[in-house]
Amino acid sequence: MNTKKIVITGGPGTGKSSVLQELSLRGDTCFPEISRQVTLEAQKQGIAQLFLTDPLLFSKKLLESRRQQYAGAEKEKAGRVFIDRGVHDVLAYMDYAGTSYPPDFTEICKHCRYDVIFVLPPWEDIYVSDNERYENFQQAEVIHHFIKSTYIAYGYELVEVPIGPVSARVDFMLKYLETEKQW
Repeated sequence: MNTKKIVITGGPGTGKSSVLQELSLRGDTCFPEISRQVTLEAQKQGIAQLFLTDPLLFSKKLLESRRQQYAGAEKEKAGRVFIDRGVHDVLAYMDYAGTSYPPDFTEICKHCRYDVIFVLPPWEDIYVSDNERYENFQQAEVIHHFIKSTYIAYGYELVEVPIGPVSARVDFMLKYLETEKQW
């Protein structure tokens, strides 16, 4: 079976985790965001924000974990898997930070191809900073544009999910998937 790999992306604090949680409650297979895990592991080692301290090391760890998620999605028996951020998000954040990265980063992005990219736009009313999310809302908006640009540069057509209640956002996504000929 060719499992469809569906990315849910957007800047920080746009509701991706809430959407994935709702999809999971409805019975879909979902792979969660892993950057918080990488950040928390670094904090246990005394590094408050690994991305700010050593963006290349943080991004290498994140890219490898996301690549493993991609490989895991390919092995899933479900017809589709929703993934909170794809490998391309790593490059977008690196570009946002103005940090160069080795060629293998782009090779991984060329190799890992997703079927649909849903983008959640910045939404100030729900945006919250916390222990792992250090950006303010204006920075989140800029990151959002880097993310969109990165996916477009790799040939993706993005599907923007309207702002609204979580259930309505999920309904929009599922309706989109039902009406697409590729499904």
